[in-house]
Amino acid sequence: MSILIDRNTRVVTQGITGKTGQFHTRGCRDYAFGRECFVAGVNPRKAGERFEGVPIYGTVREAKEQTGVNASVIYVPPAGAADAIWEAVEAELDIVVCITEGIPVRDMILVRDRMRKVGSRTVLLGPNCPGLITPDEIKIGIMPGHIHRRGRIGVVSRSGTLTYEAVAQLTELGLGQSSAVGIGGDPVNGLKHLDVLRLFNDDPETDAVIMIGEIGGNDEEIAAAWARDHMTKPVVAFIAGVTAPPGKRMGHAGAIISGGHGTAQEKLDALEAAGIRTTRNPSELGKLLQSVL
Repeated sequence: MSILIDRNTRVVTQGITGKTGQFHTRGCRDYAFGRECFVAGVNPRKAGERFEGVPIYGTVREAKEQTGVNASVIYVPPAGAADAIWEAVEAELDIVVCITEGIPVRDMILVRDRMRKVGSRTVLLGPNCPGLITPDEIKIGIMPGHIHRRGRIGVVSRSGTLTYEAVAQLTELGLGQSSAVGIGGDPVNGLKHLDVLRLFNDDPETDAVIMIGEIGGNDEEIAAAWARDHMTKPVVAFIAGVTAPPGKRMGHAGAIISGGHGTAQEKLDALEAAGIRTTRNPSELGKLLQSVL
């Protein structure tokens, strides 16, 4: 079992004709059951064409009607990416994975507000995220598939590269992953740590979770408070940005300490108070997880 996606997911790539969309769609199709899963692309100016056998449609709704897609991955440039998210929401897909980095915050605020107002059932992952993977079944995004192995450990992270680091450590230790989810580091995004922890907690084939956060915001503290009262599986955690100076953005748009809040130490304290074991060394994540099994 997995969370969010599996080999039965059918995916449309929005932005399939761009260099990035082509490169990563090709990589996803070459992974596991990818050729069965990635069945459509969207570009309103190239409808009727094909990309390596994948039909291109003018709209997401048309792609859904013709191929039955229930998921989208977005590589549309920043200026049009929020509109691409909304197009997928209007088509009532199950999940939209937005890889695009640099979407204006105002655009994301507007699209998230529209999603709430219409009571959208669509799950948004990202933007500015690496995507998600169910090993040996399907990957939607830009992660290197070869480091993943099927197993029973869940991974959720704000950082793409640290997701890969944690996964590689688990695989080296012989611990496969049920699913790995990169939620992205933008200040206005879709799924949070809390949402993914809930999914892993309800998944009978996930035994434990690695949670990776970073400075900025209070998502990790909210997730810790929920985990303290509801999580039935062990969780270990790492927070990036221990040495970050206040007021300076570190990498992700959301990774900034503002007004003295969102520091790494505050997050570590909240996690440890919730009974979540933490490490300040990302190279120890795999062994720390192994120690709680």
